[in-house]
Amino acid sequence: MSEFRHVLPFFIPLVAIIMGIGVGMLALWLDHQKKIHLFELHHKERLMAIERGMELPPLPAEFFQGQGKPESSLVSNLRWGLIWLFLGMAIAAALILNGESSGAAWGLIPIAIGLAQLIFYSIGRRQLPAVGASQNGPSTSTPPRV
Repeated sequence: MSEFRHVLPFFIPLVAIIMGIGVGMLALWLDHQKKIHLFELHHKERLMAIERGMELPPLPAEFFQGQGKPESSLVSNLRWGLIWLFLGMAIAAALILNGESSGAAWGLIPIAIGLAQLIFYSIGRRQLPAVGASQNGPSTSTPPRV
């Protein structure tokens, strides 16, 4: 056992990298399997409608877009923007309080990412009524408040 003590510290990052990649690949595979199952169910539904002479149900738009509603991406931009912004402020504040004011500049990176997400949110929020009006005619609805 003492022969392998000098090799053991190298296994920790190796296992972490392999597991990190493995978990990501597992998530992609599970998502793919879910989509395959949904396509098969929709295909069976269409075949049964054809056999019975019924009108074919339309294909859901989610099959082709890969995203949900535009509101969900807006909410996501707002949430991640706030998370990154406050994370950057916390990093900068922690480094300043520890006396490393020169290292506090590292907090600007997540702050910039957070501000970019918040800008995307504000632009998308302004464009959402225009998109709804062009698809459904004039609309008086306002974007959802989060």
